[in-house]
Amino acid sequence: MAWLSLAVEGPHDQVVAARLCRLARHEVSAAYIARGKARLDQRLAGYNAAAAYAAWFILRDLDHDARCAPELKTRLLDPVAAHMCFRIPVRSLEAWLMADRKGIADYLAVPLVRIPRDVEGIAHPRQTLVNISRHSRRRVVREEMVPRAGTTSVIGKGYTAHLTEFAETRWNPEKAAQGCPSLAKCIAALKRLH
Repeated sequence: MAWLSLAVEGPHDQVVAARLCRLARHEVSAAYIARGKARLDQRLAGYNAAAAYAAWFILRDLDHDARCAPELKTRLLDPVAAHMCFRIPVRSLEAWLMADRKGIADYLAVPLVRIPRDVEGIAHPRQTLVNISRHSRRRVVREEMVPRAGTTSVIGKGYTAHLTEFAETRWNPEKAAQGCPSLAKCIAALKRLH
């Protein structure tokens, strides 16, 4: 096992990052949750400086902030320190979770055909996940993943809790990586970080 520090945008991102670290045989010594990509971006230079001396793993969603992950990576962090593993999910971490199609379909209690095959081609993975949840056979999923009618929220009150639970207990990152190139590259990069 090798030790590293990690930094992410939000709480369910931390769970995903920790799962990937365990898969790549890393132990997390410290985890930083920025509570949003703007705050994470502000701290990147400091984390990168620290990665000159110790291993770091950072996840930051691509969203629509650039045409592709390499373009955003260059804009945010160039050059990348020797012990830095800075990865950008395409378009967001939700796509990586949906890439385990059977796992997410079972968890959300929806037919497998509702889960897109090309998760990295989805323009808005979060909205897609909410829309899939509308068709759940489980009432609790519909009530907690989907925003209530008449609210301005784009996600339900239990959205983060459900994604955290799925990532911790049901998500299979190795299976997900088979249909998700940015996740496969992330796992490979983490393994090289030793």
